[in-house]
Amino acid sequence: MSEIEIGRAKRGRRAYAFDDIAIVPSRRTRDPEEVSVAWQIDAYRFELPIIAAPMDSVMSPDTAIALGRYGGLGVLNLEGLWTRYDDPSDLLAEIAELDGVPAVRRMQEMYAEPIKAQLITQRLQQMREAGVTVAGSLSPQRTKEFAKAVVDAGVDMFVIRGTTVSAEHVSAQAEPLNLKEFIYELDVPVIVGGCATYQAALHLMRTGAAGVLVGFGGGAAHTTRTVLGVSVPMASAVADVAGARRDYLDESGGRYVHVIADGSIGRSGDIAKAIACGADAVMIGSPFARASDAPGQGFHWGAEAVHADLPRGERVEIGTVGTLAEILFGPSRVADGTMNLVGALKRAMATTGYTELKEFQRIEVVVS
Repeated sequence: MSEIEIGRAKRGRRAYAFDDIAIVPSRRTRDPEEVSVAWQIDAYRFELPIIAAPMDSVMSPDTAIALGRYGGLGVLNLEGLWTRYDDPSDLLAEIAELDGVPAVRRMQEMYAEPIKAQLITQRLQQMREAGVTVAGSLSPQRTKEFAKAVVDAGVDMFVIRGTTVSAEHVSAQAEPLNLKEFIYELDVPVIVGGCATYQAALHLMRTGAAGVLVGFGGGAAHTTRTVLGVSVPMASAVADVAGARRDYLDESGGRYVHVIADGSIGRSGDIAKAIACGADAVMIGSPFARASDAPGQGFHWGAEAVHADLPRGERVEIGTVGTLAEILFGPSRVADGTMNLVGALKRAMATTGYTELKEFQRIEVVVS
């Protein structure tokens, strides 16, 4: 791939965001009713290729259960308010009332409360008793400390999610998490990320992960690019990681690792473009934070926003557009892609002649 000269001492390749590309119709169209958007990872089949991001503004135990019953996967943030407090309802209401700069400091204070292993057990068991697939998320820094509590609680799927997760973390201060060893010893599938390059994804796939998250987390609420200068446009990132999946499939003799787009997916068209670039599913936050029954009450923030030393996110007001069910299935009362996400994906596939997600990954795209 050709590179562009940034200056005499630096070259870089051009990368593309979802807004930079468009899906090209094919010679055939279908009826949306004939389209299936189901997918399977490990032993778990889901009717929707949609995973809710582990963010306190998006997922509570109740909303994770609701999404699971609708056919998606809700991932609970096991380092969030739900595992620090017996009942964080008043704190969530307070966050919705905070104003301006003091909001960051007050939220840091809230999240300084220690995580309690017994609350991890309680929240996950609540989800299990509801009969849905149980998924919880920890950062790489907390995984060793709380992994046993998570597994003992009966989690079905373990998510290790950070701004950037590598298979070769090096530290002179503490023994880093050995991802390959950790995943090998677990009896549950692990989804790990974020990553945004071919090489980083290939290394994560070699750890035994069932799925790889593409992106830096935080989505609409993160400021990683502003604070750290780190960013990779998502269309190129997903396509690069899909390339790593293809090459690892050959390298491993047939082991398929699922690619999950996790970032810059704010509207239904972004979901379609992510899958067109090679994603098997998407992890989304802000679209669900707009639900009237979301814990954030019209506000959205990620774990990066409350980092004790270097916040890389904001609490943003995004408002509400409808219930979780309406955001997923409609009817939509707006024309901006924030409602009826599933209906829009099915129509995009039908309009281009595809009835299965795996087929839709082969659709032609153009740079617009």
